[in-house]
Amino acid sequence: MRRREFITFISGAATWPLAARAQQHDGPVIGFLSSRSPEESASHLSAFQQGLKEIGYVEGENVRIQYRWAYAQYDRLPTLASELVAQRVTVIAATGGNVTALAAKAATSIIPIVFIVSIDPVKLGLVTSINRPGGNATGMSIFTSELGAKRLQFLHELVPAPSVIGFLTNPNYEGSAAEVGAAEAAAHDIGRHLLVVSASGDQDIEAVFTTLAQRQVKALVVGADALFVSRREKLVGLAARYSIPAIYDLREFVDAGGLLSYGTSLSDSYRRVGMYVGTILKGAKPDDLPVMQATKVELVINLKTAKMLGLTFPLSLLGRADEVIE
Repeated sequence: MRRREFITFISGAATWPLAARAQQHDGPVIGFLSSRSPEESASHLSAFQQGLKEIGYVEGENVRIQYRWAYAQYDRLPTLASELVAQRVTVIAATGGNVTALAAKAATSIIPIVFIVSIDPVKLGLVTSINRPGGNATGMSIFTSELGAKRLQFLHELVPAPSVIGFLTNPNYEGSAAEVGAAEAAAHDIGRHLLVVSASGDQDIEAVFTTLAQRQVKALVVGADALFVSRREKLVGLAARYSIPAIYDLREFVDAGGLLSYGTSLSDSYRRVGMYVGTILKGAKPDDLPVMQATKVELVINLKTAKMLGLTFPLSLLGRADEVIE
């Protein structure tokens, strides 16, 4: 190698680490924290990216995203959140349930956090008020837990026989006690007995349906929790195997073959969270962004599944449906 070429080579090599570091840290970095998995969250991640795009940010072009997935192992979330904090991300999107938001909040009081939660974020301790969050966190509250009583009423209309109705809850879910209490009150009002069953993992879910069959439970309300969303195909499959009509909190269950759902649009919530993240990247502070609240609730019915179960939806329910899958 000639001397001039050698000097040029050495000079270029000396700049490689600097160039690499400059490229690596070019532009803002979003930390995407989720209790779920990338496979079953694909549609919601796409909605999040769409929200970012509406504000002017496209992954790989002018923003980078570091992903941390817990795969429904909630005890991993504190470590994953700490990893994002150590990476000094610009903002953290805490998705996949209340437990994710709490893990992110515990990991940092400085980095902005945009969350999705299913119960009042004030009660969770994430913010001091809805209109003025008062710290480094804001986001979206879909209040899906509070609709459990209404789901039970819909199921009562569909299966009016005086039989036991099951209610599935995750005891590790922060809103479990309130959710179960509201459902028990609603069951009392309509003269139905409620059997509360619990599951916090795959083996529990299998055991729950064995119990439901043994107790001759004729209908099931599936409570709100990210664990159940991530296991929606399993839950829908077991409900079909045991011929148990079930109602869920999100339409994603119906898209997977579930009977009916009543709740807010999770995809729209992810899109709006993406917009909030983009707004913060442009300089807004979380305390200036009120916690968003879901305004639209939809009833989705799957007639294919109803036919398989030998059920006929009353016209009163069909007339109130926002969407009917035939």
